[in-house]
Amino acid sequence: MSVLTVYNLGRVDYKKALELQLSLLNKIKHDEVGDNLLLLEHPPTFTMGRRGKPEHLLKNQEELKNKGIHFEIVGRGGDITYHGPGQLVGYPILDLSSHRCGIHLFLRNIEEVIINALSDFDITGERKRDYTGVWVRDEKIASIGVGVKKWTTYHGFALNVNTELSYFDMIVPCGIPGIKMTSIKELSGNKMDIDMSEVKDSIIEAFSRVFKMNPRVSKNNSFPL
Repeated sequence: MSVLTVYNLGRVDYKKALELQLSLLNKIKHDEVGDNLLLLEHPPTFTMGRRGKPEHLLKNQEELKNKGIHFEIVGRGGDITYHGPGQLVGYPILDLSSHRCGIHLFLRNIEEVIINALSDFDITGERKRDYTGVWVRDEKIASIGVGVKKWTTYHGFALNVNTELSYFDMIVPCGIPGIKMTSIKELSGNKMDIDMSEVKDSIIEAFSRVFKMNPRVSKNNSFPL
């Protein structure tokens, strides 16, 4: 069983996290490191993927700046989404060739990881035909957008845990008109925030089970550059 090194990085600026991902991609290319999973949160950030449409951003750049929201056009798949505090972002940096896993199966496996983790909180996550991500009935709780370079993955998933959902009103989330976003906290009916460490533990356990890997949580949570 291969080893998955997991880093809990706390809150990280989007560009810094992308720099880290690209560094790990290069290290995997040169056989310097194995597979990694980065778990973190971002400051308020909108990102638009390769298929994103500018009209799906409903605020102009000046408005975003005034609200302290960063905007970035990125190389992942998908349209526009929001990242921010209270949302668990996962960036799997995996060599798919060593797992004999194609991109389509990889996406389905990430969905399965999130669905499994949600069950620990008595939430039934589902797939929705023709859409990537995880839903709870007609509300979306997790978005997925990945990039692949020479069969190594980067970018990843965003699971709404305690996320301030009003930020999604400034965009057309995932480019789907009329979509409603939800979170573990909202679905649980809790006034107190959900313990993020418990969600991370569930994600790590589900990831190791679905991808058949042995997780090793790094004790040094600084950037592995």
